[in-house]
Amino acid sequence: MKNRKIGVLLGGLSSEREVSVRTGEAVLAALQLRGHDAVPIYVDRDVDLALRQARIDVAFIALHGRFGEDGCIQGLLETMGIPYTGSGVLASALAMDKVKAKELFRLHNLPTPAYHVIPRAAEGDVLSAHGDFGFPAVVKPVREGSSVGVEIVHDAAGLIAACERAFCFDDDVLVERHISGQEVSVAVLGDRALGAVEIAPGNEFYDYSAKYSRGASSYFIPPRLSPERYRGVLAQAARAHAALGCTGATRVDMIVSEAGNEYVLEVNTVPGMTRTSLLPKIADAAGISFEELCEMILWGAGLQTRRGRSDRRGGVRPGEVAATPAEVATEHH
Repeated sequence: MKNRKIGVLLGGLSSEREVSVRTGEAVLAALQLRGHDAVPIYVDRDVDLALRQARIDVAFIALHGRFGEDGCIQGLLETMGIPYTGSGVLASALAMDKVKAKELFRLHNLPTPAYHVIPRAAEGDVLSAHGDFGFPAVVKPVREGSSVGVEIVHDAAGLIAACERAFCFDDDVLVERHISGQEVSVAVLGDRALGAVEIAPGNEFYDYSAKYSRGASSYFIPPRLSPERYRGVLAQAARAHAALGCTGATRVDMIVSEAGNEYVLEVNTVPGMTRTSLLPKIADAAGISFEELCEMILWGAGLQTRRGRSDRRGGVRPGEVAATPAEVATEHH
């Protein structure tokens, strides 16, 4: 990898552009500090031209939201023959679509909150679509990240208003049963969970403001769970990562209810990578520095090329076993 030119893809066209720039700049600085030939590639609608001009060997994807986290940029990179970090086209698309992800969680017997979907065609009659689902409920655009457009609603008036706002971001809105409990995020690298963090948000839940405002939330590593419950959370997160066919680093967001039950909410295939983001916090607690974490994620793209595991379909080839982070580190030291 030290002899390869690495393009850090940042920016993008989604509502999470600002967050992506922060992630990309942090990753770029870390890779350069480790001696890599890394250059920034600010992504817009001419990204194909920018990639050809940069003549990179490997792409480090630091894009959040649509066109960067949903399989679009991954598909472009594959057609151009450029290896990239993270999950493949299919796994990225499935994880970004909250409804498809929940369908797969249920297929793999992974607990996830009950839900229903309101399409734009039913926008004028939200209450009929909601029926007797009840309150409180969580309203989410189906294909957005960073909690953009997410609200907790407690009555019919709140539901109508929240759905109206969510339809500004997507043509489909997910309405999910609200589970009261501890918000926990698990870092998965390769095929195993590194650890988890419990978030105590300053707001009603871990929304966009709580995520990106300094001091707005408190964090506990490890989470305030019993050892048995903690092991269960890690196991469920690794299963969710595998169910979607993810590779590389992901962050699995979960709720542990007051009754002690674990629920998988979603899997983030391009988690935030600033020094204060959740994945680096968990890695640091596991003894992995920010620079080492960036390099380990980068090695995943190198392994895809050298082992022929480019994950065109979001998983390893038949008969192959995914490399663990420890195996990756051993191979490169």
